[in-house]
Amino acid sequence: QVQLVESGGGLVQSGGSLRLSCAASGRTFSSNVMGWFRQGPGKEREFVAAITWNGGSIYYADSVKGRFTISRDNAKNTVYLQMNGLKPEDTAVYYCAADADRYHSSTISRLRTTYEYWGQGTQVTVSS
Repeated sequence: QVQLVESGGGLVQSGGSLRLSCAASGRTFSSNVMGWFRQGPGKEREFVAAITWNGGSIYYADSVKGRFTISRDNAKNTVYLQMNGLKPEDTAVYYCAADADRYHSSTISRLRTTYEYWGQGTQVTVSS
């Protein structure tokens, strides 16, 4: 059974930092684009960041550019999201996702429908 399991969420004050992790099991995603999305209260799920299989291309949403950093460790089948300078508007459930059907792709999609596997999400709450 393929699983993506996020961890690292929590409550942090404005300006603080958190590091999210997403560990995959059941298959390897070392050849696939991995992404992070988030869904705030009363909002649609939105793209945050994604990284190609070898880290050669990385894409961020404008709202997090310069504050968040996505990375991956293919040996551990894990992707990370380092979040610095957190703001109350970053409060959301953060989801990890895998673009499982495309291999060694150099392009990144921001569309939710592109990603076939999703984690259960981890809550990030930023207090003002």
